[in-house]
Amino acid sequence: MTADAIVPHPTVRNCPFDPPAELATYREREQMTRMRYPDGHVGWLVTSHSLARKVLADSRFSARSELKRVPVLRPGADPFFGAPALPGWVLDMDAPEHTRIRRQLAGKFTARRMRNMRPYIEEVIDDLLADMTRAGPPADLIESYSLPLSTHTICELLGVPYAERADFQRDSKVLFSLSSTADEAAAAMDRLYDLVREVAKAGGDGLLRQLSAEGELTEDEITGIGVMMLTGGHGSVSTAIAMGAYALLTHPEQLAKFTTDPALTDNAVDELLRYVTVFHFGVPRAALEDFEFAGHSIRAGEAVTVSLPAANRDPAWFPDSPGELDIERRTSGHLAFGHGIHQCTGQSLVRVQARAALSMLFGHFSQLALAVPTTEITLNTRTSPVYGVLRLPVTWPVPEK
Repeated sequence: MTADAIVPHPTVRNCPFDPPAELATYREREQMTRMRYPDGHVGWLVTSHSLARKVLADSRFSARSELKRVPVLRPGADPFFGAPALPGWVLDMDAPEHTRIRRQLAGKFTARRMRNMRPYIEEVIDDLLADMTRAGPPADLIESYSLPLSTHTICELLGVPYAERADFQRDSKVLFSLSSTADEAAAAMDRLYDLVREVAKAGGDGLLRQLSAEGELTEDEITGIGVMMLTGGHGSVSTAIAMGAYALLTHPEQLAKFTTDPALTDNAVDELLRYVTVFHFGVPRAALEDFEFAGHSIRAGEAVTVSLPAANRDPAWFPDSPGELDIERRTSGHLAFGHGIHQCTGQSLVRVQARAALSMLFGHFSQLALAVPTTEITLNTRTSPVYGVLRLPVTWPVPEK
């Protein structure tokens, strides 16, 4: 491959936990690579940890949705690119609008406040584990455990009534399934907006109601925030928990450390988040002006995709075999939650859920195992922006009566 080669974004994986091998090849050759997007546009792919941080912290690279380009051709219609950001969707905004809205959210997602949700999360987990035990093996860990946990948690935070959670989960799945048609996605979005609007106006002390009572944001902005958090705050978390469990089940020496040393739990979760990095198509940005960056001439309008999986495997930041799972590794600086002003607002809540979910799962089922060979476990390599298993069948010994 020549230095001026223009490459596509790779998608083929040789291992369920490793990014496409080409990403490492690109990174070794040069930290920024010219990339051809599915629409023919030629932009950039960033694969190094240091440049990823710089791009995500540089205001000359815009997060505005109307400027972004999809890095991988996927079925269906992507409702978030090609048009200005919907009210409240801070992930698709630049300052000052992003700053104004994010400021209203910052105090509501403190690490302390998220830790205060742990008793509720543990109660949900206890119920889910009891249900799995009663039903007996095998079980799909996603449908029986990680998905209902993440759904209950985000709905509890926002104040969505229990009776509405099944419908929300269905519509969110439709919205983020890239095999959905444009009409199906639009209908699901409309239903989610109606749900959130009703919740924000109702009583209770959920986050949506709090934002409404404060009066700093418009009704449309609060509604957009709610839909963004509902949809983004359950599917990706569920996948991260399931992929974390899958990684531990296939790395018995790491699982043994995890189950015998509770002091490793916090670090283990961050290592698992780094190792699996579920946002596999990267973070899209677009240049707002012409400028020199990392030895390259960047032109206004050029798309830039930051590959989080590649950055999280960069040996320049993680020098000790970054392609291996090591729950004792120094994990500070991993980019599973992004970086800069758009870094995930709910990262503390993700950590609280994952720590409780994994420690309680393996504490309850001490001999948990995969119920099928790894060759029978299917991963959504192209059908979703969140990479993970479609199903994770697990089993455990049942005492004889």
